[in-house]
Amino acid sequence: MSRIVYVNGEYVPEQEAKVSVFDRGFLMADAVYEVTSVLDGKLVDFDGHAKRLQRSMDALDMASPVTMDELLAIHRELITRNDLEEGGVYLQVTRGAPPDRDFAFPDPEQVPSGLVLFTFAKKLAQSAAAEKGIKVISIEDQRWGRRDIKTVQLLYPSMGKMMAKAAGADDAWMVEDGAVTEGTSNNAYIVKGNTIITRALSNDILAGITRAALLRFANEAQMKVEERNFTIDEAKSADEAFISSATTFVHPVVEVDGVQIGTGKPGSVAQRLREIYIEESRKAAV
Repeated sequence: MSRIVYVNGEYVPEQEAKVSVFDRGFLMADAVYEVTSVLDGKLVDFDGHAKRLQRSMDALDMASPVTMDELLAIHRELITRNDLEEGGVYLQVTRGAPPDRDFAFPDPEQVPSGLVLFTFAKKLAQSAAAEKGIKVISIEDQRWGRRDIKTVQLLYPSMGKMMAKAAGADDAWMVEDGAVTEGTSNNAYIVKGNTIITRALSNDILAGITRAALLRFANEAQMKVEERNFTIDEAKSADEAFISSATTFVHPVVEVDGVQIGTGKPGSVAQRLREIYIEESRKAAV
C-alpha cells in the first residue's frame, strides 16, 4: 500500500507528490516544520506543536496556509488514510513558490505559503535505546543565532549526527561558550543528586514541546528542576543524563565523550519520567 501524503491541498500517493523547483523551502531553507508523535492512532501534544508552529511562522513573518483547526483535520485524515497506530506526522510550511529565485520575500497575497505533511511509522513506546541508553559526544555549536525558531536549516545538526556516528556514538551535544546548548535533535539534561538540570529557554535552544511536558510532570512528581547552563564536565560527573524529543520521549544518556555517566546504565529519574510521559500522553492524545 502506497503512503498517502498531503501536498498543498491534495492527498496523493507519495510517488505522485510534487513541489515546485522554485519553492523557497527547497532553494533557501525558508521553511519551518513540526513533528507530532502518534500513539494508539492519536496525536500527542498537538496543541503545543500547533502553537510553536504559529510562533515560528510569526517570527519569520510567514503566512499560515491553513487554520490550526484545518491543520488538525489534515493530521487526522493522514493518520486514518495511512492506518497509522504509532509513529508521527511531519509537517512543513514554506514561504511558497514565486515565479523565480529572489532573496526578497514574495508578496504573500500573490504567492501562498506551501504546506506538506506525511506520516511515518515508528515504535515509540518500546525502544531499545531507552532500555540501554545512548552515547553522546560533544561538538562546537556552529548554528545560526535563532535556534528558537524551528526552521528546516538542519545541515549542521545533520553533520553533528554524522560526527557522532564516526565516533561510535549515537548523538552529539552541542557546546557554546563552554555550556551545552542541546542535542542535534533533542533537548539535553543532567541529574545531580535529586535535581534535574537543563538549559533555560532563550534564542539559543528550541523550546521543546516534550521538554515542557516533562518539566511539568517532574514538578508534579515533586522532583526538583533547575533551569541553568551546564558544562560537559558537569555532565561527566552527573548521576544521570538524558535527552528528550517528540520521537524519543526520554532516552537516557550513559556516556559522554567516552566517560561513563553514573552507573553506565539508564538512571531511575530518566526511566520514571519516560514512564510518566508515555502514560500521560496516552491519556491526553487527541
